[in-house]
Amino acid sequence: MGRYTPTLAVALADATGVASGMHVLDVGCGPGGLTRELVARVGAANVAAIDPAPQFVAACRERNPGADVREGTAEELPWADGTFDAALSSLVIGFMRDADRGVREMARVTRPGGAVAACMWDIATGGMTMLRTFWAAVGRVQPGAQSEQPLVGTAEGDIEQRFRRAGLEDVIGGSLLAKADYTGFDDFWEPFTYGVGLSGQHLASLTFEQRARVRDGCREMLPDGPFSLDARAWYASGTVPAAH
Repeated sequence: MGRYTPTLAVALADATGVASGMHVLDVGCGPGGLTRELVARVGAANVAAIDPAPQFVAACRERNPGADVREGTAEELPWADGTFDAALSSLVIGFMRDADRGVREMARVTRPGGAVAACMWDIATGGMTMLRTFWAAVGRVQPGAQSEQPLVGTAEGDIEQRFRRAGLEDVIGGSLLAKADYTGFDDFWEPFTYGVGLSGQHLASLTFEQRARVRDGCREMLPDGPFSLDARAWYASGTVPAAH
């Protein structure tokens, strides 16, 4: 998934209107893919980031020196009300313990008139070509096999509804397009063999013969030589209402 992050980070930052002079927050920063894009736009001193995994916090700090990177959760953000001009979350809302509370916290630490935005991969309708290709090949070998889990935010409109419930105004939603480049089929296939995520775990559960058939099925659906694959994410953005 990581190779899709740079183009998705640009798309989310553009959709949120992140620009020089803003103080911004990356919620669920992971190793710092979106954080790096925010730092490039507003400077490290104007960027904060948070993640519950200490190894990701360490990686994000190393990659983005000068940014305020902390260990913690979206549901309990350690910043005061109205601290930021914008709070963004990329590919995280589906993994929050309480997504609605996480959105409310993002809104709380954003100033009135500021922006809140989040995105998740389109799993529900197969918008990620990489996963769609893999599970199509699995389906030829195991008809009816379970594909990716329908996490929060992976269906169109879900994030928008949560933003409205959180009291955000001028909520808009839509899709963001990311892409990744592959040097060839082996570059595409190898990550699945690591046993990471539902797809990798499923592949590891198959027999040697079944794995070979899934590999061949993927190979048939992809071009020869270098290629690029698109990935669609659903997103929403909204404005924190003025204090009454």
